[in-house]
Amino acid sequence: MCIFCKIVTKEIPSNMVAENESFYAFHDINPKAPVHVLIIPKAHYDSFRDIPGDVMGKMTTFMQNVAKEVGIDESGYRIISNIGDDGAQEVKHLHFHLLGGTHLHWGHFSDANSKDFL
Repeated sequence: MCIFCKIVTKEIPSNMVAENESFYAFHDINPKAPVHVLIIPKAHYDSFRDIPGDVMGKMTTFMQNVAKEVGIDESGYRIISNIGDDGAQEVKHLHFHLLGGTHLHWGHFSDANSKDFL
């Protein structure tokens, strides 16, 4: 059982933000912004490529509600999901990072040289 499945079953404690029958949101323990919430489905899907469209549709509504709950729905936010090894996915359970609470810069590609990718 993965770490996020253990959080869903309350085997591992978390600082919960919101929960319903299908999804769970909690504060990241290593925040990268003043608001940094992880949003996961309670059912295990390895990554975004595995989640059925109808479930993702419901998850979208849940994520929008979480943004309202933490007070960043009007000011703006970023949603990120890392997928696979090249996408830097560390936990193989679909999760979205909801980041906000400040003006977010796009910094981790600022030193990239496009010639390295061509």
